[in-house]
Amino acid sequence: MASIRHIGLLAAALLILAVAMTARAQADEGFRRWVSEFRAVAQAEGIAPAVFDAAFADVVPDPEVLEKARHQPEFVKPIWDYLAHAASDMRVRNGREMLERHRDVLGAIEAEYAVDRHVLVAIWGIESSYGEALSNPRIVKPIIRSLATLAHGDPRRAQFARNQLIAALTILQRGDVSAAELTGSWAGAMGHTQFIPTTFEDHAVDFDGDGARNVWHSPADALASAANYLKASGWVSGRPWGQEAILPEDFDFHLADQSTERSIAEWRRHGVRHADEGAAPRPEETAILVLPVGAKGPAFLMLRNHYVIRRYNKALAYALAVGHLADRLGGGGPFVQSWPVTELPLAGTDREELQKLLAEAGYYDGPIDGLIGPRSIAAIRAYQSEAGLTPDGHAGAVLLEALRGS
Repeated sequence: MASIRHIGLLAAALLILAVAMTARAQADEGFRRWVSEFRAVAQAEGIAPAVFDAAFADVVPDPEVLEKARHQPEFVKPIWDYLAHAASDMRVRNGREMLERHRDVLGAIEAEYAVDRHVLVAIWGIESSYGEALSNPRIVKPIIRSLATLAHGDPRRAQFARNQLIAALTILQRGDVSAAELTGSWAGAMGHTQFIPTTFEDHAVDFDGDGARNVWHSPADALASAANYLKASGWVSGRPWGQEAILPEDFDFHLADQSTERSIAEWRRHGVRHADEGAAPRPEETAILVLPVGAKGPAFLMLRNHYVIRRYNKALAYALAVGHLADRLGGGGPFVQSWPVTELPLAGTDREELQKLLAEAGYYDGPIDGLIGPRSIAAIRAYQSEAGLTPDGHAGAVLLEALRGS
């Protein structure tokens, strides 16, 4: 009887294995078919067949890439944890050492592109820990494999990844870098300052004069390329990215809609003052007021250079981290106001439920996608106002519980 039972278990295990192997074979066949179809697309874009075939030799999907795509720290981590890591004391110390070590190069870059060295070094620190991450095999991946994985397996990023693949193949075809050196993050960002291939094509420069635009091995090229990109994106020389703001007790939170610009002088008339009065922007400069975690957390006046940083990475947490680290590198201190660390941010499914409940209550008519954009924020404010809550537009746990109760 025991042997019969063992035979049955073995048969079941073999069946599961066979099903898994069949699924894997089908997935592999689907990827090979996609590569064949993309080869024709690449040829139409001017990529030589030999270049394509060499780049895609032995390329198979990387499941870790798809997993990382679902859990980007800028969007998943609580913002206070993200900022604490991005502008840690160690990163500040290392950044100040880099400012000293590369003083002459940074001075030449500032003279050429009129972009603040502290911002450039902050980007360098956050993107690659001043180049340290480039030697970490757990982080650095072959660009072609990563982008092919996203193009084939992530519908949200498929078009982006295809565009980046064409640019990456162009980089190989031109000979800017060898296939072995064409490495980067899971999302296709490359080198010390993490340029995606299309940005490399448009803005990378050979600043050290060796005849190659090498953002992988030359900090001078990488930092100057970042400066070139920020300048082209509209960087305003000599002006801050923004500043932490202190709100009056009777502040009208309808004013903090993350989109309406007002002059600094007008914000002052509304009682908004700067946490560091010694570095206040000019009264005529315009800014939006941002509350990353609602009325219970810090507030920030964001100036034009904030938007320029977000051309590098659209996440609010990223731009805030770059600006804050740059300030710390220049001698500034930590944020004055504390973060509500006991109130964890909503997960994606919770944000979708929030939108659904707002829609059912008649406040929201947009997609149920878990992305809290201007329409969701407007709906939240409308509900908060009618429910007697602070109308800060923040999609938090307190709001979700209130909606569930109503």
